[in-house]
Amino acid sequence: MKIMKRRRHIPFREIAPNMVTSGNLLCGMLSLILAIHGSFVPAAWLIFAAVFFDFMDGKVARSLGGGSQFGLEFDSLADVVSFGVAPAVLLYIVYLKGFLGVSGALVASFFALCGALRLARFNVVHVTGHFQGIPIPAAGLFVASFVIAGVHLPPWVTMALLAATGALMISSVPYGNLKGIKKGQGDRKKFLLLTSLMVAIFVFLRSAGPLAAISIYVISGLVRFDWGKWLSLPVVASDELNEDETVEDH
Repeated sequence: MKIMKRRRHIPFREIAPNMVTSGNLLCGMLSLILAIHGSFVPAAWLIFAAVFFDFMDGKVARSLGGGSQFGLEFDSLADVVSFGVAPAVLLYIVYLKGFLGVSGALVASFFALCGALRLARFNVVHVTGHFQGIPIPAAGLFVASFVIAGVHLPPWVTMALLAATGALMISSVPYGNLKGIKKGQGDRKKFLLLTSLMVAIFVFLRSAGPLAAISIYVISGLVRFDWGKWLSLPVVASDELNEDETVEDH
């Protein structure tokens, strides 16, 4: 007698976040294809477009209550492609191909490898408050923004850029986490100031705007500037600091 297994009905609230994550992966794949065909600037912009889907899948999961371990793993795999492999291949084709042979390929691979390691560590090691190492989306956007800005990078400088950014991803350098700021806990004046600064950067610098904006974030980690605490109201920031001290004492 055959025992019929009942198929589990998967509710839409669990499917929806993964559909958004698929947009992230699609942008990464299209970026790779465009880079191979020589459309470098559109390929770089697709890496930026992937950030939208990477941000929205978490929002959708939280709003629908459909977060799952599957979604977490799928999101990490999509991030490896969109912010690890795609930027590495893009910079290799634009700046390194035909100049340094195997050396350039190895450095590009190192960047993608560090991105994968960064995501694996993020999934198993939970640090309160800040990010441990620069997040892979920021790292991918940072290196891709050089292509959008049209900056000419000598091969050795490109190799150093990829190696240093990759090392930052697997480092313990603290980077600000804005996701911890809940509604009503942010300082509106500082948010307005930061928004005005970003608008001014993009208006006056145009194609170099993304590079300038992301460079500020990259440098902020190196100088230990916490955007999350700076943008939070003083009382909220003080409470978070006390919570962090309690965790560390234990």
